[in-house]
Amino acid sequence: MLVGALDTKGAEFAFVRDAIQQRGLRVLSVDFGVLGEPAFIPDIGRTEVAAAGGGDMERWRSGEHKDEAMATMAAGLAAVVRRLYNERRLDGILGMGGSGGTSIATAAMRALPVGVPKLMLSTVGGGDVGPYTGTKDITFMPSVLDIAGFNRISRRIYANAAAAIAGMVAPQQPPPYPPPQQGSDEASDDRPLIGASMFGNTTAAVDRSRARLERAGMEVLVFHATGTGGRTMEDLVRDGHIQGLLDLTTTELADEVCGGAMSAGPHRGRAAPAAGIPVVFAPGCVDMANFGAPETVPARYSTRRLYRWNPNVTLLRTDAAENARIGAMLASAASAAKGPVAILWPLRGFSMLDSPAGDFWDPEADQACYAAVRASVNPSVRLVEVDANINDPPFADLAADTLLEMMPLRSPSPSWTATSPPPLAGEGREGAS
Repeated sequence: MLVGALDTKGAEFAFVRDAIQQRGLRVLSVDFGVLGEPAFIPDIGRTEVAAAGGGDMERWRSGEHKDEAMATMAAGLAAVVRRLYNERRLDGILGMGGSGGTSIATAAMRALPVGVPKLMLSTVGGGDVGPYTGTKDITFMPSVLDIAGFNRISRRIYANAAAAIAGMVAPQQPPPYPPPQQGSDEASDDRPLIGASMFGNTTAAVDRSRARLERAGMEVLVFHATGTGGRTMEDLVRDGHIQGLLDLTTTELADEVCGGAMSAGPHRGRAAPAAGIPVVFAPGCVDMANFGAPETVPARYSTRRLYRWNPNVTLLRTDAAENARIGAMLASAASAAKGPVAILWPLRGFSMLDSPAGDFWDPEADQACYAAVRASVNPSVRLVEVDANINDPPFADLAADTLLEMMPLRSPSPSWTATSPPPLAGEGREGAS
């Protein structure tokens, strides 16, 4: 599918349309221009797009109310694109434009599920495209030049964009590597999808838990808890893609509390409990909030404990008051669960740095977080103390086994019955080692 303003950039879209068709693919064109007449007759016209967004084309023909027109066409295009996808008439989408066209086209792309090919040829492709991509897998291709006319450079770029979307859409066999694990049901692609949150400081824990889950027949998607990662993970939960969540790295709550650079918003942690899927929480890396280079750390933290993780990341050690707020947020999310939920609590620290020999070891701050959880969490939530650091093997194993125990049983299969999870130790608020 091609989406764009066919009045101002119609000739360029016609060039790309023809290049795609020459590769043996059908092209569905959608026009969201609002001023002049389209350069060619689209398959879906601007009037239909405007109507889907609740707008009136006649109101915008004078060129006034441009902000209203852009917002309405973005909403309308998103509705049209999603409908076409549901009707199985869309296998991929390509947009071209400047900042305005990019804003409208990517709004529609964000309405599509992850995995549907999405390519945006854009004049803003070389900058910060986070606001345009959101949590979706939109591929940006810098246009280098404005999308205006033809020359020896622009023709090559348009042709490359056509080839790129054609290659993304064309049926392909999955790569042979890595090979399926022995005894897995990967060939049938019906393994439950598990989401897991990870940070550099919880890599050991998540890697071990992931391996244990995969041996039990799960397919694990690991998300980097950088703000975008947490939002993406929770969007996939809301969209129904994920059947269980191993949320061991809730560090994005620390960034929300401290004003760090990697917040996922105030509602981080609530998607899985609200969806009713099994979830295991842990306070992974809530001992740290993230900022950029040292000079970006706010002055109010100048006397606090800082750790330079790399030249572009400076970590702030959260204090007792901040940890208490984080604990209350975690307890609130877990208490609203409509399905099975457990909180596993590592008594010997929340990260590599927060360990007895680490730079961020602060038992008083950690205890403030735990006290807040215990004070406000719903009694129905399983809260398990583990006499280990979060990265110690016993903690990682118990986290995986807890999630497996809460997962609904499927029809018997070799992978599940061969590695049925062991019984839990230390349920409730009693210690588990």
